[in-house]
Amino acid sequence: MERVCLDCSNTLRGRTDKKFCDDQCRSNFNNLKKAGQQSCIRPINSILRKNYAVLSRICIGKKVRTTKNNLLLNGFNPDYHTHLHQTQNGNTYFFCYDYGFLFLNKDEILIVKKIEKI
Repeated sequence: MERVCLDCSNTLRGRTDKKFCDDQCRSNFNNLKKAGQQSCIRPINSILRKNYAVLSRICIGKKVRTTKNNLLLNGFNPDYHTHLHQTQNGNTYFFCYDYGFLFLNKDEILIVKKIEKI
């Protein structure tokens, strides 16, 4: 029985458990396999990275007030965030990793940086 490379289908020589001709074929096969599995994750991660960059650029200190329009002009997408935090008085902060934003009213937004205690 002739064994063939899983990537390029060339005949394999050498060890009986060999699956690929060389490292290039192995990398190509695994990259193509991984790309198909993560095709829905990649665009969301890209949006989250962009949101994080916008928030970190605007929020220099612990917290800052800004307008929704300012965030949108910088490419921020408020529909994407990593988690929520509900305060005791009923406010909901939307977090993008360690930066949170709270809608104060229709146009004004408060951005805060969560400081981890180590």
